[in-house]
Amino acid sequence: MLEIKNLTVKVGDKIILDDLSLKINEEEITVLMGHNGTGKSTLCRVLMHDPDYEIVSGSIMYNGKDLTKLNTTEIAREKVFMLNQSPIAIEGITNAEMLRTALSEVSNEPVNIFKFNQKMEEICKSLDLPLSFIHREINVGMSGGERKKNELLHMWMLEPKVILLDEIDSGLDVDALKIVAKSINEYYEKYKPIILIITHHNKLLELIKPNTVHIISKGKIIASGDKTMAERVENEGFKAFNISGLGNNE
Repeated sequence: MLEIKNLTVKVGDKIILDDLSLKINEEEITVLMGHNGTGKSTLCRVLMHDPDYEIVSGSIMYNGKDLTKLNTTEIAREKVFMLNQSPIAIEGITNAEMLRTALSEVSNEPVNIFKFNQKMEEICKSLDLPLSFIHREINVGMSGGERKKNELLHMWMLEPKVILLDEIDSGLDVDALKIVAKSINEYYEKYKPIILIITHHNKLLELIKPNTVHIISKGKIIASGDKTMAERVENEGFKAFNISGLGNNE
């Protein structure tokens, strides 16, 4: 279980998350929806210990450890993985170099190059990525859709147990969205991770079926339910939950 309890977070003097609590059970797909600036992306960044966000109080428990006490590298070793809406480009380091180093760091053993390359090739084919991406610099010169699929390549190689998808559907065309959703569904069926999805739209959730949907406003969860909550947002907007206007800056 991933349990966020009474989490308050600020940037500068501004409170972004306000005493927020959330439980995500093992093998559960959970969705967080809300206006821009309500704290959705903030939660993902705090889960990965982004230093720009100050944790005022609260805890994030996973595997018996409080993630708020760990640095980003230690959190990654706990098999927590984040894919955000704008994956960064890293010049001078290829996908293969980064992934070999990361896998060796986690296992404390040398990587079997033959099995490593074989697995990367299989994943590239399933994601409709050219095999040349194996030795491409990380996200350099890639379109938005290619970057998302490239990050999914990383996900499959690293095999995380907690996956944070922060507006992964942003900027994807219909075909790319289907490929991305298919890959995530296949990964879920194989590994049964915890998945937290941040999204504004129901389209992604028609392809990736969530167990629970939460509505967030002003740094707090104000409504929870099943996937029909997302359908209400799509049809009626957030006014269906008595929310109007914009939230705080994320």
